[in-house]
Amino acid sequence: MEDTAIQSLLRAPEIDQCKKVLCIQPHPDDNEVGMGGIIAYLVRKGCQVDYLTVTDGRLGDMSGNYKPEELARLRREETEAAGHILGAEQFYYLDLKDGALNDIPGLAGQIAELVRQNQYDTLFCPDPWSYYEAHWDHVVTGRAAAQSAISCSLAAYPEGTSTPACELSGVGFYFTSAPNTVVDITELYELKFEAMAAHKTQMPLQIVSLYHTYFAMKGRQLTGSEAIGEGVKMLAPLHLHCFTEAQSIL
Repeated sequence: MEDTAIQSLLRAPEIDQCKKVLCIQPHPDDNEVGMGGIIAYLVRKGCQVDYLTVTDGRLGDMSGNYKPEELARLRREETEAAGHILGAEQFYYLDLKDGALNDIPGLAGQIAELVRQNQYDTLFCPDPWSYYEAHWDHVVTGRAAAQSAISCSLAAYPEGTSTPACELSGVGFYFTSAPNTVVDITELYELKFEAMAAHKTQMPLQIVSLYHTYFAMKGRQLTGSEAIGEGVKMLAPLHLHCFTEAQSIL
């Protein structure tokens, strides 16, 4: 009995058990780039997939063609166009300033409130512990999502809430250097890139083409075959606090 319990404790949540998930992205386009194939896969299995975009993406212009306010408006339109291609249903925005995230506890509370309102079973977000991740918006978003995951089951979190507690089954980290779950997205690969290309302000054709080749190469490395995989690090909320074996969860 004890051995069975320990084995369960050390097991990653199963992605195929997801029924209602929230994909949390620091900027418009992160969900598609990081896990677009998995989003389409989950939708086709009957899972509800919603988006939460944390910043307004106003600084993501390398062309000099847009004022920040104009770009923020366009990127919201692109977010929904891309998400609809993959099958996402609801879109939520915090509209925090791009490049200015710093308050992990405050953001965690905002995420938890939405999680509790909608009673999601799984969150997906960038891996804030991925090697060499330099963008602080990604680090703050990932850590805030993780903190919300371990806290939204508390009766009074965030303080002053009137929403019911929510017991999450798992958190999936994309943009990760340590995936423990690989999904075969071969049949969905072109759909992922159709969604990526919907971010017209961010994805020149040459970038889309380069990513198309690179992600296919990395995806085949993940599967060890000609199939194209997409990987995430799946952890249970229990693995995200005072649990030193989290890096070893397979």
